[in-house]
Amino acid sequence: MYNAALFDLDGTLIDTEPRSFEAWSRLFRNHRVPHDEATIKGFAGRPGREALLDHLDLFPGHTVDELFAEALGYTSLPDMPPVKAVPGALELLGRLRESGVPLGLVTSGTRDYARHELGAIGALDLFDVLVTSDDVTRGKPDPQGCLACCAALGVEPSAVVVFEDAPAGVAAAKRAGADCVAITSTQPPAALAAADLIVPDLTGMTWPPPTPSVVAATRSEV
Repeated sequence: MYNAALFDLDGTLIDTEPRSFEAWSRLFRNHRVPHDEATIKGFAGRPGREALLDHLDLFPGHTVDELFAEALGYTSLPDMPPVKAVPGALELLGRLRESGVPLGLVTSGTRDYARHELGAIGALDLFDVLVTSDDVTRGKPDPQGCLACCAALGVEPSAVVVFEDAPAGVAAAKRAGADCVAITSTQPPAALAAADLIVPDLTGMTWPPPTPSVVAATRSEV
């Protein structure tokens, strides 16, 4: 049924959410801008600059680029939470590569960031196509990145399964016409309800994943 697999990066392949949450929180704290957990979680799965635009009026005298660079700088500080691969991610990628399944990455991060993070977990050479925020004009939940990745791989979105962890990513996949497996590494199941399958991580993930008709009968939510 599926001719290719597309993956998000943060929260789907690498567990960066604790680091990202702290970096965005620190940005708000250091500028004494009121915020809550929901505000910071709203950055998940979206290009950082686009998400910052929603709050720019709270940072008078600063540009989006300045604030984004500041938040990005926090991620490299030694006291930030460590980054590691999501359980099962490397094993799944390895099985798909050995089986000849075309692999694409669609991330809201920059190309340099994506290459660095994939390299850190030894997964950079596993992907056929990388689509990053540098390659699109509209980020998730817009389907532009997903559609561009499908086109580069030469596959129809209806023959693709997309792995995501955030509501914006799930929305992008579904708007592109692809099936979506959502991972609850950063969000509760209710926030990912639009996905075709919801799992805690990628441990033991089969290929192909269960079809939507099977999922409807035996929905696996955690």
